[in-house]
Amino acid sequence: MEGFTFGKITDFEAEACEEGDAFLVAPDNSRAGLVWKVTDKVCMTEISPFEVGRWGVWDVSFPDPMNSRDNVRRNLELILPTLKEKWNEWRKKFHEAR
Repeated sequence: MEGFTFGKITDFEAEACEEGDAFLVAPDNSRAGLVWKVTDKVCMTEISPFEVGRWGVWDVSFPDPMNSRDNVRRNLELILPTLKEKWNEWRKKFHEAR
């Protein structure tokens, strides 16, 4: 997914669940935390701001159940443009200041 990798913390493949924790690794190996849930609309809200080692923690919601890799990909494609913007903001703030 454009150099971004999804990492699951909650094992939704082992047992069906409607919410959980995960992370997203950017092309530069930096990370953002994701607190996800399945709802009827897509939403993304900042929970924790940028810090040196992480470009935030985000509360996200998706329409498709997180029960297959195809659904995970579909869900992430819905929020990836916004997450990429946040990653680029973080890089400017923390990497250009060096």
